[in-house]
Amino acid sequence: MQRKEETAGAEDIVIVGAGIAGLATALGLHRKGVRSLVLESSPALRASGFAFTTWKNAFRVLDALGVGDKIRKQHLQAQALHVISSSTGETVQELDLTVQRKRGPHEIRCVRRDLLLEALAEELPTDTIRYSSRIVSIEEDGSVKLLQLADGSVLRAKVEGVTALRTPLYLSQEAARDADQVDVQCSALQVLIGCDGINSVVAKWLSLAKPSYSGRSAVRGLAHYPDGHGFQPNFLQFVGQYGFRFGMDIYWFFTWSPSDNDKAGGADESAATMKQFVLSKFRGSNMPAEALAVIEKSDILASPLRFRSPLSLIAANISKSTVCVAGDALHPMTPDLGQGGCSALEDGVTLARCLGEAILGGGGAENQKRIEAGLREYAGIRRWRSVELIATAYVLGFVQQSRNAVLSFLRDRFLSGLLARRLLKMADYDCGTL
Repeated sequence: MQRKEETAGAEDIVIVGAGIAGLATALGLHRKGVRSLVLESSPALRASGFAFTTWKNAFRVLDALGVGDKIRKQHLQAQALHVISSSTGETVQELDLTVQRKRGPHEIRCVRRDLLLEALAEELPTDTIRYSSRIVSIEEDGSVKLLQLADGSVLRAKVEGVTALRTPLYLSQEAARDADQVDVQCSALQVLIGCDGINSVVAKWLSLAKPSYSGRSAVRGLAHYPDGHGFQPNFLQFVGQYGFRFGMDIYWFFTWSPSDNDKAGGADESAATMKQFVLSKFRGSNMPAEALAVIEKSDILASPLRFRSPLSLIAANISKSTVCVAGDALHPMTPDLGQGGCSALEDGVTLARCLGEAILGGGGAENQKRIEAGLREYAGIRRWRSVELIATAYVLGFVQQSRNAVLSFLRDRFLSGLLARRLLKMADYDCGTL
Protein backbone atom coordinates (compact mmCIF):
# COMPACT_ATOMS: atom_id res chain seq x y z
CA MET A 1 0.00 0.00 0.00
CA GLN A 2 1.35 3.41 -0.95
CA ARG A 3 2.21 5.80 1.87
CA LYS A 4 2.03 9.57 1.60
CA GLU A 5 3.47 12.32 3.77
CA GLU A 6 1.46 15.31 4.83
CA THR A 7 2.17 18.21 7.17
CA ALA A 8 -0.55 18.45 9.81
CA GLY A 9 0.38 21.01 12.42
CA ALA A 10 -3.28 21.84 13.09
CA GLU A 11 -3.87 18.34 14.46
CA ASP A 12 -1.00 18.57 16.96
CA ILE A 13 -3.35 20.22 19.48
CA VAL A 14 -6.96 19.03 19.35
CA ILE A 15 -9.59 20.96 21.31
CA VAL A 16 -12.92 19.17 21.74
CA GLY A 17 -15.78 21.69 21.78
CA ALA A 18 -16.22 25.16 20.27
CA GLY A 19 -17.84 26.72 23.32
CA ILE A 20 -16.46 29.55 25.42
CA ALA A 21 -13.55 27.58 26.89
CA GLY A 22 -12.64 25.88 23.60
CA LEU A 23 -12.60 29.04 21.50
CA ALA A 24 -10.82 31.06 24.20
CA THR A 25 -8.10 28.40 24.39
CA ALA A 26 -7.77 28.22 20.60
CA LEU A 27 -7.56 32.01 20.27
CA GLY A 28 -5.06 32.26 23.12
CA LEU A 29 -2.83 29.70 21.43
CA HIS A 30 -3.27 31.49 18.10
CA ARG A 31 -2.15 34.78 19.68
CA LYS A 32 0.99 32.99 20.83
CA GLY A 33 1.63 31.59 17.35
CA VAL A 34 0.51 28.01 18.08
CA ARG A 35 -2.04 26.30 15.84
CA SER A 36 -4.86 24.07 17.05
CA LEU A 37 -7.83 22.18 15.66
CA VAL A 38 -11.24 22.60 17.32
CA LEU A 39 -13.70 19.73 16.85
CA GLU A 40 -17.32 20.89 17.29
CA SER A 41 -20.19 18.42 17.37
CA SER A 42 -22.76 20.87 15.98
CA PRO A 43 -22.94 21.98 12.34
CA ALA A 44 -22.45 25.61 13.46
CA LEU A 45 -21.58 27.66 16.54
CA ARG A 46 -24.02 27.08 19.38
CA ALA A 47 -25.38 29.65 21.81
CA SER A 48 -27.25 27.58 24.38
CA GLY A 49 -28.08 29.52 27.53
CA PHE A 50 -28.71 32.80 25.65
CA ALA A 51 -26.44 35.04 27.74
CA PHE A 52 -24.32 35.17 30.86
CA THR A 53 -23.14 37.70 33.43
CA THR A 54 -19.67 38.86 32.42
CA TRP A 55 -17.67 40.30 35.29
CA LYS A 56 -14.38 42.18 35.45
CA ASN A 57 -12.33 38.97 35.62
CA ALA A 58 -13.80 37.89 32.27
CA PHE A 59 -13.12 41.25 30.62
CA ARG A 60 -9.46 40.99 31.63
CA VAL A 61 -9.41 37.75 29.63
CA LEU A 62 -11.28 39.24 26.68
CA ASP A 63 -8.80 42.12 26.59
CA ALA A 64 -5.90 39.66 26.62
CA LEU A 65 -7.51 37.84 23.69
CA GLY A 66 -8.03 41.11 21.80
CA VAL A 67 -11.85 41.12 21.68
CA GLY A 68 -12.75 43.07 24.83
CA ASP A 69 -13.61 46.37 23.14
CA LYS A 70 -15.74 44.64 20.52
CA ILE A 71 -17.85 43.01 23.26
CA ARG A 72 -18.10 46.29 25.17
CA LYS A 73 -19.56 48.06 22.14
CA GLN A 74 -22.31 45.45 21.87
CA HIS A 75 -23.42 45.37 25.54
CA LEU A 76 -24.36 47.97 28.15
CA GLN A 77 -22.44 48.19 31.40
CA ALA A 78 -24.49 47.56 34.54
CA GLN A 79 -24.43 50.35 37.11
CA ALA A 80 -25.92 48.76 40.23
CA LEU A 81 -27.01 45.48 41.78
CA HIS A 82 -30.32 45.48 43.64
CA VAL A 83 -31.00 42.52 45.94
CA ILE A 84 -34.74 42.21 46.60
CA SER A 85 -36.63 39.95 48.97
CA SER A 86 -39.15 37.95 46.94
CA SER A 87 -41.38 37.61 50.02
CA THR A 88 -41.66 41.32 50.87
CA GLY A 89 -40.66 43.04 47.63
CA GLU A 90 -38.28 45.26 49.60
CA THR A 91 -34.74 46.08 48.45
CA VAL A 92 -32.49 44.55 51.10
CA GLN A 93 -29.18 45.49 49.52
CA GLU A 94 -27.94 47.83 46.81
CA LEU A 95 -24.39 47.81 45.51
CA ASP A 96 -22.66 50.24 43.18
CA LEU A 97 -21.13 48.17 40.37
CA THR A 98 -18.79 50.92 39.23
CA VAL A 99 -16.74 51.31 42.43
CA GLN A 100 -12.98 50.85 42.56
CA ARG A 101 -11.59 47.53 43.79
CA LYS A 102 -8.05 46.29 44.44
CA ARG A 103 -7.55 45.53 40.76
CA GLY A 104 -9.43 48.49 39.32
CA PRO A 105 -13.09 49.43 38.87
CA HIS A 106 -15.79 46.82 38.44
CA GLU A 107 -17.09 46.11 34.97
CA ILE A 108 -20.21 43.99 34.63
CA ARG A 109 -22.25 43.39 31.50
CA CYS A 110 -24.80 40.82 30.42
CA VAL A 111 -23.20 39.32 27.29
CA ARG A 112 -25.00 37.29 24.66
CA ARG A 113 -23.28 33.96 24.10
CA ASP A 114 -23.75 33.99 20.34
CA LEU A 115 -22.06 37.38 19.98
CA LEU A 116 -19.17 36.30 22.20
CA LEU A 117 -18.60 33.04 20.31
CA GLU A 118 -18.75 34.86 16.99
CA ALA A 119 -16.22 37.44 18.20
CA LEU A 120 -13.79 34.70 19.28
CA ALA A 121 -14.28 32.59 16.14
CA GLU A 122 -13.79 35.55 13.80
CA GLU A 123 -10.25 36.03 15.14
CA LEU A 124 -9.22 32.43 14.35
CA PRO A 125 -7.86 31.12 11.03
CA THR A 126 -10.70 29.87 8.86
CA ASP A 127 -9.68 26.21 9.08
CA THR A 128 -9.43 26.10 12.88
CA ILE A 129 -12.96 24.84 13.64
CA ARG A 130 -14.18 21.56 12.16
CA TYR A 131 -17.94 21.25 12.58
CA SER A 132 -20.12 18.11 12.78
CA SER A 133 -17.24 16.30 14.48
CA ARG A 134 -18.49 14.78 17.72
CA ILE A 135 -16.09 12.69 19.80
CA VAL A 136 -17.81 9.63 21.23
CA SER A 137 -14.85 7.80 22.79
CA ILE A 138 -11.13 7.89 23.43
CA GLU A 139 -9.24 4.65 23.11
CA GLU A 140 -5.60 3.66 23.41
CA ASP A 141 -3.71 1.33 21.11
CA GLY A 142 -0.31 1.01 22.69
CA SER A 143 1.30 4.44 22.42
CA VAL A 144 -1.43 5.72 20.13
CA LYS A 145 -4.60 7.51 21.22
CA LEU A 146 -7.66 6.99 19.02
CA LEU A 147 -10.40 9.61 18.93
CA GLN A 148 -13.55 7.92 17.69
CA LEU A 149 -16.05 10.28 16.03
CA ALA A 150 -19.78 9.76 15.78
CA ASP A 151 -19.63 9.35 11.98
CA GLY A 152 -17.22 6.43 12.33
CA SER A 153 -14.06 8.33 11.45
CA VAL A 154 -10.98 8.18 13.65
CA LEU A 155 -8.21 10.59 14.59
CA ARG A 156 -5.01 8.79 15.55
CA ALA A 157 -2.17 10.38 17.48
CA LYS A 158 1.12 8.91 18.64
CA VAL A 159 1.89 10.62 21.90
CA GLU A 160 5.60 9.91 22.36
CA GLY A 161 6.84 10.59 18.86
CA VAL A 162 6.65 13.23 16.22
CA THR A 163 5.09 10.95 13.64
CA ALA A 164 1.49 9.76 13.68
CA LEU A 165 -0.52 7.48 11.43
CA ARG A 166 -3.83 9.19 10.78
CA THR A 167 -7.09 8.04 9.27
CA PRO A 168 -8.45 11.18 7.55
CA LEU A 169 -11.48 12.58 9.37
CA TYR A 170 -13.57 12.63 6.22
CA LEU A 171 -13.27 8.86 5.71
CA SER A 172 -15.22 6.18 7.54
CA GLN A 173 -13.29 3.31 9.09
CA GLU A 174 -14.39 0.98 6.30
CA ALA A 175 -13.36 3.41 3.57
CA ALA A 176 -10.05 4.06 5.30
CA ARG A 177 -9.04 0.42 4.98
CA ASP A 178 -8.92 0.84 1.21
CA ALA A 179 -7.36 4.30 1.26
CA ASP A 180 -3.71 5.27 1.19
CA GLN A 181 -2.15 5.41 4.62
CA VAL A 182 -0.86 8.83 5.57
CA ASP A 183 2.27 9.55 7.57
CA VAL A 184 1.70 12.84 9.36
CA GLN A 185 4.87 14.72 10.24
CA CYS A 186 3.78 16.62 13.35
CA SER A 187 5.43 19.89 14.30
CA ALA A 188 4.77 19.19 18.00
CA LEU A 189 3.38 16.47 20.20
CA GLN A 190 -0.36 16.00 20.15
CA VAL A 191 -2.35 17.48 23.01
CA LEU A 192 -6.00 16.71 23.68
CA ILE A 193 -8.02 19.39 25.46
CA GLY A 194 -11.58 18.59 26.54
CA CYS A 195 -13.85 21.62 26.41
CA ASP A 196 -16.85 19.41 25.69
CA GLY A 197 -19.19 20.48 28.45
CA ILE A 198 -20.81 18.87 31.46
CA ASN A 199 -21.10 15.46 29.76
CA SER A 200 -17.45 15.57 28.66
CA VAL A 201 -16.00 12.47 27.04
CA VAL A 202 -12.51 13.71 27.90
CA ALA A 203 -13.41 14.24 31.59
CA LYS A 204 -14.74 10.67 31.67
CA TRP A 205 -11.45 9.41 30.21
CA LEU A 206 -9.60 11.30 32.96
CA SER A 207 -11.91 9.60 35.52
CA LEU A 208 -13.25 12.87 36.91
CA ALA A 209 -16.27 12.44 39.18
CA LYS A 210 -19.60 12.44 37.41
CA PRO A 211 -21.52 15.72 37.92
CA SER A 212 -24.20 15.53 40.62
CA TYR A 213 -27.76 16.85 40.58
CA SER A 214 -28.02 19.84 42.93
CA GLY A 215 -31.68 19.27 43.75
CA ARG A 216 -32.56 22.43 41.84
CA SER A 217 -33.59 23.30 38.30
CA ALA A 218 -33.32 26.46 36.25
CA VAL A 219 -35.17 28.26 33.50
CA ARG A 220 -33.17 30.77 31.46
CA GLY A 221 -34.82 33.40 29.32
CA LEU A 222 -33.98 36.19 26.91
CA ALA A 223 -36.55 38.85 26.12
CA HIS A 224 -36.39 40.75 22.85
CA TYR A 225 -37.14 44.48 22.65
CA PRO A 226 -36.32 45.57 19.07
CA ASP A 227 -37.26 49.17 19.82
CA GLY A 228 -35.58 49.30 23.23
CA HIS A 229 -36.96 48.55 26.69
CA GLY A 230 -36.31 51.73 28.70
CA PHE A 231 -35.10 49.86 31.80
CA GLN A 232 -32.19 51.17 33.83
CA PRO A 233 -28.84 49.38 33.28
CA ASN A 234 -29.01 47.46 36.56
CA PHE A 235 -29.06 43.88 37.77
CA LEU A 236 -32.01 42.81 39.91
CA GLN A 237 -31.66 39.74 42.08
CA PHE A 238 -34.65 38.31 43.96
CA VAL A 239 -33.79 36.04 46.89
CA GLY A 240 -36.12 33.75 48.76
CA GLN A 241 -37.91 30.52 48.10
CA TYR A 242 -37.24 30.96 44.39
CA GLY A 243 -34.11 32.45 42.90
CA PHE A 244 -34.59 35.02 40.18
CA ARG A 245 -32.08 37.39 38.57
CA PHE A 246 -32.51 39.96 35.82
CA GLY A 247 -29.72 41.10 33.56
CA MET A 248 -29.56 43.35 30.56
CA ASP A 249 -30.87 42.84 27.00
CA ILE A 250 -33.00 41.44 28.91
CA TYR A 251 -31.58 38.16 30.21
CA TRP A 252 -32.88 36.39 33.28
CA PHE A 253 -32.77 33.07 35.03
CA PHE A 254 -35.08 31.48 37.55
CA THR A 255 -34.04 28.63 39.83
CA TRP A 256 -36.16 26.48 42.12
CA SER A 257 -36.15 23.21 44.00
CA PRO A 258 -38.75 20.97 42.35
CA SER A 259 -41.24 19.27 44.63
CA ASP A 260 -43.61 16.39 44.03
CA ASN A 261 -46.33 18.97 43.41
CA ASP A 262 -44.49 20.61 40.52
CA LYS A 263 -46.08 19.29 37.37
CA ALA A 264 -43.52 21.01 35.17
CA GLY A 265 -40.24 19.31 35.83
CA GLY A 266 -37.52 20.70 33.60
CA ALA A 267 -35.78 20.17 30.32
CA ASP A 268 -38.29 17.68 28.93
CA GLU A 269 -41.17 20.16 29.17
CA SER A 270 -42.15 22.46 26.33
CA ALA A 271 -41.04 26.09 26.40
CA ALA A 272 -44.64 27.25 26.68
CA THR A 273 -45.27 24.96 29.65
CA MET A 274 -42.15 26.14 31.45
CA LYS A 275 -42.99 29.79 30.83
CA GLN A 276 -46.39 29.33 32.42
CA PHE A 277 -44.78 27.41 35.28
CA VAL A 278 -42.45 30.33 36.06
CA LEU A 279 -45.27 32.87 35.79
CA SER A 280 -47.43 30.80 38.14
CA LYS A 281 -44.76 31.02 40.82
CA PHE A 282 -44.92 34.81 40.85
CA ARG A 283 -48.58 35.62 40.32
CA GLY A 284 -49.95 37.15 43.51
CA SER A 285 -46.42 37.85 44.79
CA ASN A 286 -44.50 41.10 45.18
CA MET A 287 -42.71 40.59 41.86
CA PRO A 288 -42.87 43.84 39.81
CA ALA A 289 -45.29 43.82 36.89
CA GLU A 290 -42.41 44.75 34.59
CA ALA A 291 -40.64 41.51 35.50
CA LEU A 292 -43.69 39.44 34.61
CA ALA A 293 -43.91 41.27 31.28
CA VAL A 294 -40.29 40.40 30.54
CA ILE A 295 -40.98 36.72 31.17
CA GLU A 296 -43.98 36.83 28.84
CA LYS A 297 -41.81 38.17 26.00
CA SER A 298 -38.94 35.70 26.46
CA ASP A 299 -37.56 32.70 24.66
CA ILE A 300 -36.66 30.15 27.34
CA LEU A 301 -34.63 27.02 28.06
CA ALA A 302 -35.02 24.72 31.09
CA SER A 303 -32.59 22.27 32.64
CA PRO A 304 -31.67 20.59 35.93
CA LEU A 305 -28.71 22.19 37.71
CA ARG A 306 -25.69 19.93 38.11
CA PHE A 307 -22.26 20.49 39.60
CA ARG A 308 -19.06 18.55 40.16
CA SER A 309 -18.28 17.96 43.80
CA PRO A 310 -15.53 20.43 44.77
CA LEU A 311 -14.02 17.81 47.09
CA SER A 312 -13.62 15.43 44.16
CA LEU A 313 -11.42 17.97 42.34
CA ILE A 314 -8.86 18.26 45.12
CA ALA A 315 -7.05 15.08 44.10
CA ALA A 316 -8.52 14.58 40.62
CA ASN A 317 -6.57 14.25 37.38
CA ILE A 318 -7.36 17.57 35.71
CA SER A 319 -4.46 16.72 33.40
CA LYS A 320 -2.85 13.40 32.59
CA SER A 321 0.07 13.04 30.21
CA THR A 322 -0.90 15.38 27.32
CA VAL A 323 -4.66 15.43 28.04
CA CYS A 324 -6.59 17.99 30.10
CA VAL A 325 -10.03 19.60 30.51
CA ALA A 326 -11.38 23.15 30.79
CA GLY A 327 -14.71 24.96 31.14
CA ASP A 328 -17.77 22.96 32.15
CA ALA A 329 -15.83 19.78 31.46
CA LEU A 330 -13.74 20.76 34.49
CA HIS A 331 -15.95 22.77 36.84
CA PRO A 332 -19.71 22.58 36.19
CA MET A 333 -21.38 24.73 38.83
CA THR A 334 -24.75 26.23 39.74
CA PRO A 335 -25.37 29.72 38.30
CA ASP A 336 -25.60 31.58 41.62
CA LEU A 337 -22.21 33.30 41.29
CA GLY A 338 -22.63 34.10 37.61
CA GLN A 339 -19.09 32.78 37.05
CA GLY A 340 -19.60 29.76 34.77
CA GLY A 341 -18.75 31.52 31.51
CA CYS A 342 -16.23 33.83 33.17
CA SER A 343 -14.26 30.95 34.66
CA ALA A 344 -14.28 29.19 31.28
CA LEU A 345 -12.58 32.27 29.83
CA GLU A 346 -10.05 32.21 32.67
CA ASP A 347 -9.32 28.56 31.86
CA GLY A 348 -8.72 29.41 28.22
CA VAL A 349 -6.10 32.10 28.79
CA THR A 350 -4.36 30.20 31.60
CA LEU A 351 -4.17 27.03 29.49
CA ALA A 352 -3.00 28.88 26.37
CA ARG A 353 -0.26 30.59 28.37
CA CYS A 354 1.01 27.42 30.10
CA LEU A 355 0.77 25.21 27.03
CA GLY A 356 2.00 27.83 24.56
CA GLU A 357 5.12 28.57 26.59
CA ALA A 358 5.86 24.85 26.86
CA ILE A 359 5.51 24.28 23.11
CA LEU A 360 7.48 27.37 22.16
CA GLY A 361 10.29 26.29 24.47
CA GLY A 362 11.81 24.26 21.63
CA GLY A 363 11.72 20.76 20.17
CA GLY A 364 13.81 17.72 20.92
CA ALA A 365 13.45 14.83 23.30
CA GLU A 366 12.37 17.08 26.19
CA ASN A 367 9.36 18.42 24.30
CA GLN A 368 6.82 16.04 25.79
CA LYS A 369 8.13 16.59 29.31
CA ARG A 370 7.76 20.35 28.89
CA ILE A 371 4.21 19.97 27.58
CA GLU A 372 3.19 17.66 30.41
CA ALA A 373 4.75 20.08 32.91
CA GLY A 374 2.85 22.97 31.30
CA LEU A 375 -0.44 21.13 31.62
CA ARG A 376 0.32 20.26 35.24
CA GLU A 377 1.01 23.95 35.90
CA TYR A 378 -2.36 24.82 34.37
CA ALA A 379 -4.08 22.14 36.47
CA GLY A 380 -2.46 23.44 39.64
CA ILE A 381 -3.62 27.00 38.97
CA ARG A 382 -7.18 26.08 38.05
CA ARG A 383 -7.77 23.35 40.63
CA TRP A 384 -8.22 25.57 43.67
CA ARG A 385 -9.95 28.35 41.77
CA SER A 386 -12.47 25.75 40.51
CA VAL A 387 -12.97 24.29 44.00
CA GLU A 388 -13.67 27.74 45.44
CA LEU A 389 -16.05 28.77 42.65
CA ILE A 390 -18.12 25.56 42.76
CA ALA A 391 -18.37 25.52 46.56
CA THR A 392 -19.22 29.22 46.84
CA ALA A 393 -21.89 29.03 44.14
CA TYR A 394 -23.51 26.03 45.83
CA VAL A 395 -23.58 27.69 49.26
CA LEU A 396 -24.94 30.95 47.83
CA GLY A 397 -27.72 29.08 46.08
CA PHE A 398 -28.60 27.13 49.22
CA VAL A 399 -28.79 30.26 51.39
CA GLN A 400 -30.62 32.36 48.81
CA GLN A 401 -33.36 29.78 48.29
CA SER A 402 -33.64 28.24 51.74
CA ARG A 403 -37.17 27.77 53.09
CA ASN A 404 -35.91 27.54 56.68
CA ALA A 405 -37.61 30.31 58.69
CA VAL A 406 -34.53 31.23 60.75
CA LEU A 407 -32.16 31.22 57.78
CA SER A 408 -34.67 33.20 55.71
CA PHE A 409 -34.88 35.85 58.45
CA LEU A 410 -31.10 36.09 58.72
CA ARG A 411 -30.75 36.22 54.94
CA ASP A 412 -33.25 39.05 54.48
CA ARG A 413 -31.95 41.07 57.45
CA PHE A 414 -28.21 40.44 57.56
CA LEU A 415 -26.82 38.01 55.00
CA SER A 416 -28.01 39.58 51.73
CA GLY A 417 -25.30 42.23 51.78
CA LEU A 418 -22.64 39.67 52.59
CA LEU A 419 -23.81 37.41 49.76
CA ALA A 420 -23.93 40.27 47.28
CA ARG A 421 -20.43 41.41 48.22
CA ARG A 422 -19.25 37.84 47.77
CA LEU A 423 -20.30 38.05 44.13
CA LEU A 424 -18.05 41.05 43.66
CA LYS A 425 -15.14 39.52 45.58
CA MET A 426 -15.11 36.38 43.43
CA ALA A 427 -15.06 38.57 40.31
CA ASP A 428 -12.09 40.62 41.57
CA TYR A 429 -9.64 38.03 40.24
CA ASP A 430 -6.85 38.22 37.70
CA CYS A 431 -5.80 35.00 35.94
CA GLY A 432 -2.97 36.80 34.15
CA THR A 433 -2.32 37.48 30.49
CA LEU A 434 -0.99 35.42 27.62
